[in-house]
Amino acid sequence: MNRLMNRHTHFLLAVLTGMALWMETLSTAAQPAQTPENRLIALRHQMESATTAKEQQQLLSQMAETGTFVAMTTMASCLDHRELQKTAARGVAAIALAHPEFDGHLTRHLLARCLPLVGGAQRKAILAVLAKEPVEGYVSHFNGRDLTGWKGLVENPIVRREKMTQQQLEEAQVAADQRMRADWKVEDGLLAYVGTGYDNICTVEQYGDFEMLVDWRLDPNGKEPDAGIYLRGTPQVQIWDIARVNVGAQVGSGGLYNNQKNKSIPLCVADNPLGEWNSFYIKMTGERVTVRLNGVLVVDNIPLENYWDRSRPIFPVEQIELQAHGSKVYYRDIYIKRL
Repeated sequence: MNRLMNRHTHFLLAVLTGMALWMETLSTAAQPAQTPENRLIALRHQMESATTAKEQQQLLSQMAETGTFVAMTTMASCLDHRELQKTAARGVAAIALAHPEFDGHLTRHLLARCLPLVGGAQRKAILAVLAKEPVEGYVSHFNGRDLTGWKGLVENPIVRREKMTQQQLEEAQVAADQRMRADWKVEDGLLAYVGTGYDNICTVEQYGDFEMLVDWRLDPNGKEPDAGIYLRGTPQVQIWDIARVNVGAQVGSGGLYNNQKNKSIPLCVADNPLGEWNSFYIKMTGERVTVRLNGVLVVDNIPLENYWDRSRPIFPVEQIELQAHGSKVYYRDIYIKRL
């Protein structure tokens, strides 16, 4: 009897130990990765509640240390603040000068604003950059005030391009824009989907090869939080509430959800907790897509399939769309760079 009880005890201890290890693994996986992108998200949140100029200056200095493009543009919002402008200018200049890949009209504009606020080596380096031939670089696609640069969704690329006359397309676009203005709003400087349907918001411009930066946040109170980014009019880089295991969302956001032949799920789960901000870096060259979520590589140069007609290659040029999927979602800091 004692031998039997010992066996049961050892078995129970083994089960409990295994469960503890499993829970520890889950807990570790749920912790946000300590990347520059996540550090910036945390610092921006802290900035909202900072009450003194000294606190804000310290946070701006820490933002500069993340070295990200969005940190640079975030700090630039303080360039007209008397008590913060010099700290912000030094941070903006530090990032721009250390990252030539960020060069472009927007970065040059920010450096020109910083010029009167910095001195010494930074000032000299800024003048050297401003003297060079400019490139387009990242372009902001959301001004925080209105829906300039965006339009409503008219069908899919095949229907739009191959089955509609120009007059039919123009008439359909008018109706789509009306729906867009009802379903998409600017709330507190954020682009928010507030509708209940599935009408994406689309860039007015079309893109071939590009890099894109965009922050997103799912509303935790929404029904089945779900969204995504359509690349060249094609679904999609997936955005999930990873708690929705009934639809397979536990694999994490960032995957090419509609792929069938090529890899569709992300390399790992890099999502921040539901209701918090997340950052995408998306690169598309030809048919191949790379995605970093919160600074973590989740899609590595995978072909995106043509969802609308799988016998055809992906469209070489098309619009980019933010997906509406019946639940509230927020976007901010949308930047696109043509390659």
